[in-house]
Amino acid sequence: MSLIEVDGFLADSVVRAEGKLYVQGAGWNRISASLFPAIHDRIGIGLIFRVDAEPAARTYRFDLRLQDAEGKEQPLGMAPPSSGPTDGRLYRLNGEFTVNPAPGGDESLVAMAVNLNGMSFERPAAYRFAVAVDGVDVKTLPFRVESLAAQSPPVTGGGGYL
Repeated sequence: MSLIEVDGFLADSVVRAEGKLYVQGAGWNRISASLFPAIHDRIGIGLIFRVDAEPAARTYRFDLRLQDAEGKEQPLGMAPPSSGPTDGRLYRLNGEFTVNPAPGGDESLVAMAVNLNGMSFERPAAYRFAVAVDGVDVKTLPFRVESLAAQSPPVTGGGGYL
């Protein structure tokens, strides 16, 4: 079996074009909301799968899921109508990609962009996106949803004196 590593990040939006990722607002791990349940406009997830040199073409299966601090799966959004009997929510994104042998025996990179629109968070808490390849978790992207009311108000006035 080939060695596979996954790099990833959270962003405001991610697009994949011509095998590359184009990103807006990357590098965060906190979302703030004034009221709960909170709806967040968009969460972008950029993933780069690094696969050791393959002697022949090979297909990998992956899935992405959201977990709370206790490891319970949380909904990613609403499921498409054709997804069969569910509670109407989507809990996992699944897919696959094929890696062909790279010239010179180099590793292969597969870039992937996921954008989740209108995600709902019931309460302030710690969460993480988990990425699995062929059924094995290979990457987590932790973040926290915070209440603005719980944050300290900014200090104003005083002319710079404490």
